[in-house]
Amino acid sequence: MDSAGCGKRGSRPVILLAGVLEAMAVRLEEIRSAAQRVAASHGLDVVDIEFIGPAKERTLRVSLEKNAEGRAQLKATVEAAAKGTSAELLPQRLVEGTLNVEQLSGVTHEDCAVFSRDFGVLLDVEDLVPGAEYTLEASSPGLDRKLSRPEDFERFMGSLVKVQTFEPVRNNRHWQGRLMAAGDADAGKTITMDPAAVKQNSKSRKAGVSTVEIAFSNIEKANLVPEI
Repeated sequence: MDSAGCGKRGSRPVILLAGVLEAMAVRLEEIRSAAQRVAASHGLDVVDIEFIGPAKERTLRVSLEKNAEGRAQLKATVEAAAKGTSAELLPQRLVEGTLNVEQLSGVTHEDCAVFSRDFGVLLDVEDLVPGAEYTLEASSPGLDRKLSRPEDFERFMGSLVKVQTFEPVRNNRHWQGRLMAAGDADAGKTITMDPAAVKQNSKSRKAGVSTVEIAFSNIEKANLVPEI
């Protein structure tokens, strides 16, 4: 009886925790949807959104970039400057081609400030973040931006990426390399990386592969690697 009772008490927190995590995931999607509505009204797109920190010091962090039209305008401006007399005003890596203009978010401090003001009001009105106080942060995703959707990998083809997998691939869960392809293979989408583009850890070197293929469903997290 004692042992059965302990098992019952021990399992309940797991069930409750699973319910809490599921509710948090649903609420985060609601928050992301609201964030995208506000961002769209200012010509922006939401790249990523996450809650970080302990319960009493929560931070809602939103990464932003210009929308497709804004990024196209930024790209045209950069390309025109590179061909004209303003090339010296551009970052050297843009001129050399080691920095892809797609990696630039185009977001300004003013963009973040206006978004934070309007989004903060919406969060309060719709009560999307119940409970204790929190801090809202809005910023660009940075050059080491997170890649989470299939279209992210397609967009940044040719860039250096860092990938951590759920299950080992060739006895290794951590890979870095140049993103060579993102397409369908058999039942699911995959990405193909060239590990030779960067110095690998010992497991990667022992694997001795020229390319590695990773199923999208096996990617736990992925980021761009700035080329400095």
